[in-house]
Amino acid sequence: MLLLPRKIVTGERATLAVLDMNGRLTPGVTVVFSNGDKFTTNATGRAMFVAPLNIGTISGWIQGRSGRVSSTILSLSELPANVMEVGAAPRAASMSDRFELVGHGFCGDADGNRVTIAGVSALVLASSPAYLVVLPPIDMDPGPKQVQVSCGQKTSVLFTVVFVNLVLEANSAPLAPGEHRTLTVHVHGSTAKINLEARNLAEDVAELQGGATVRATSTGGAENVAKFELVGKKRGSFLISIRLLAPLGAPRI
Repeated sequence: MLLLPRKIVTGERATLAVLDMNGRLTPGVTVVFSNGDKFTTNATGRAMFVAPLNIGTISGWIQGRSGRVSSTILSLSELPANVMEVGAAPRAASMSDRFELVGHGFCGDADGNRVTIAGVSALVLASSPAYLVVLPPIDMDPGPKQVQVSCGQKTSVLFTVVFVNLVLEANSAPLAPGEHRTLTVHVHGSTAKINLEARNLAEDVAELQGGATVRATSTGGAENVAKFELVGKKRGSFLISIRLLAPLGAPRI
């Protein structure tokens, strides 16, 4: 999976990342851009590049793969100079998945940024002066946490994100043809209704009711759960990916 900042800035550095199926950073992967540029991820699974000088849109893809990721090229004049601000952040994020921040004043070199969640450093996967992709630290308790971003001498104001732990409850025994099975996702850390997306990664074994990718909203409340339905197609082990969907909005201070 290619992580390309959705916003980059003309002539400024940016960092992309490539993840494998297990979400691990992957070195030695070549990424091709629509303008002909090519970059290969280093030992950290990331690659730094300089954004084209012309504003517009550029797309990138992993060499040999068909899926493309697009990025908008902004002019430097569109961003305030020497000021950091997080303009958009999710209200909720998964403790085990990446989340996005949009603003200005970030470092194009991913490692030049410092993002802290409740005072603990998170990992910046991809970055540009206008965009960050962040992976929360491990061993964090669910619930609302204060987040702060810094790059050099620039620091954002503190804002709050609710981090949730998604726990899947399901019988993991192999499915039989025609067998119905319910998958229950427990949301820990928030009593608000949470939007979730389930993706079927073994369509030959089971059918996810509603399509290959299905969205659902949790119940909210103390027992905050969402349910998905599976039907077996042939005997075997199913594989379902569950992730949180959280639109970006003005940060909550």
